[in-house]
Amino acid sequence: MHGEYKVPGGKLVVADVDVSEGVRIKRAQISGDFFLEPDDALERINGALAGLPIEASTAQVAARVRAALGDGVEMIGFSPEAVAVAVRRALTGATGWHDHQWEFVHDVPREPALQMALDEVLAEEVGNGERPPTLRVWEWASNAVIVGSFQSLRNEVDLEGAAKHNVTVVRRISGGGAMFVEPGNTITYSLYVPESLVSGLSFVESYAFLDDWVIGALNELGIAATYQPINDITSPAGKIAGAAQKRFAGGALLHHVTMAYDMDAAKMVEVLRIGREKLSDKGTTSANKRVDPLRSQTGLERGAVIDRMAGSFKERYGLAEGKIGDETVAEAQQRVLTKFGTEEWLTRVP
Repeated sequence: MHGEYKVPGGKLVVADVDVSEGVRIKRAQISGDFFLEPDDALERINGALAGLPIEASTAQVAARVRAALGDGVEMIGFSPEAVAVAVRRALTGATGWHDHQWEFVHDVPREPALQMALDEVLAEEVGNGERPPTLRVWEWASNAVIVGSFQSLRNEVDLEGAAKHNVTVVRRISGGGAMFVEPGNTITYSLYVPESLVSGLSFVESYAFLDDWVIGALNELGIAATYQPINDITSPAGKIAGAAQKRFAGGALLHHVTMAYDMDAAKMVEVLRIGREKLSDKGTTSANKRVDPLRSQTGLERGAVIDRMAGSFKERYGLAEGKIGDETVAEAQQRVLTKFGTEEWLTRVP
């Protein structure tokens, strides 16, 4: 059994595991591009893993490794927890990024409710094996506020402000906070992946794992971007992006991210019921300023940022041009009528 785990901001940890009679680890070999001192500490790690039941949790595996190492060991670029994740990924049959043929869709502008429906339909197609894992960059046809699946509509959105600024309010299927978007002011993308890609990772770990490529892309653009648990990407100039996830019973995972390119903060606070503290978290201390971390820090047009991001993904994992077929769009349009465009769905949490 083979499992790999790239530590966000760190090194690759690889676990090759033999199992005895399907119940315990018979032999384990840890490897990777990490640094470890003293040299014999690797044998201690491997020895600690032998005999562990295959049901052992990540925390239990990490505790076993930590106890075997004791004091005086330097682990650079990884940790006992990273070893444990690699082992769990081996035992659960996790796949890696390079195990999949990725498709890229830079989508046409679509109305907000249809965007919500497409996320659900595309994820289901990946789970059903009808579509390869896909990176989709959205384009918005109109202004929108997107509330999280579990947020209270009246607590999050000023409906009068939304009407004043011609903003459509919709609800997505993932949790997390509300987003304000206008065409051209954000970069929104979705990853539709098989659940095997995040097998062995906790919910929180999967966020860092799936965001690692885009943080690398932003670093290549000269932005000192870092992951901030649970679901934010930030820089010294302020928050850049927020992520959200939804896991499907069919074996797929949706991971979508909205990044601030050049946002009108004054308009945002008229539409969203957010205070000064949350506005500051988004990179500005005054509603009279624009939230523009991507534009100001890169000096690039929005399209150029998207191209550079997609290019970075392609260099890492490969990326072929894909498309969204008419049948997929038709199914999403039907779900707008029955779910995502209905008052019942929008006010599921009034």
